Amino acid sequence: MNREHKYNLNLRWTGNTGLGTRSYHEYERSYEISIKGKPVIMGSSDPEYKGDRTKYNPEDLLVASLSACHMLWYLHLCAENGVVVVDYRESATGIMIETKNGSGYFKEVCLNPTVIVAEPEMCDQAKGLHEEANKMCFIANSCSFPVIHRPIIKIKEAKV
Repeated sequence: MNREHKYNLNLRWTGNTGLGTRSYHEYERSYEISIKGKPVIMGSSDPEYKGDRTKYNPEDLLVASLSACHMLWYLHLCAENGVVVVDYRESATGIMIETKNGSGYFKEVCLNPTVIVAEPEMCDQAKGLHEEANKMCFIANSCSFPVIHRPIIKIKEAKV
């Protein structure tokens, strides 16, 4: 039986400079995302669309969600399969296509994790588990674009 999970948040536009949306150029794109018991996320639109470059934009958060979900599934699968991960770092890239009418869509997201495992014999399995993690990732399963993985697997250096 499938289980349903519900996620609640509050979003509040904080960019009214006094004139509301009277003009496209008169308001800020700033907002706050709040979830009970968690720190507030300060957001804006991409700077390309008059946003604040110091705040997270929806596109950043989509790529971050894919990266984090993949990592969490990957670590889970490694633990279940006896692959000891001692470090995991990611450099993720999303490519969005803007269409003529100003809307757009993501073409792809590429996850580039660098994983350090405890023992050399874990490398092949560590690499292969990325494909399984992609199949399990809630966020990747919800996307209509490809999520590509280019993992690098390294071995923990022995302390001298």
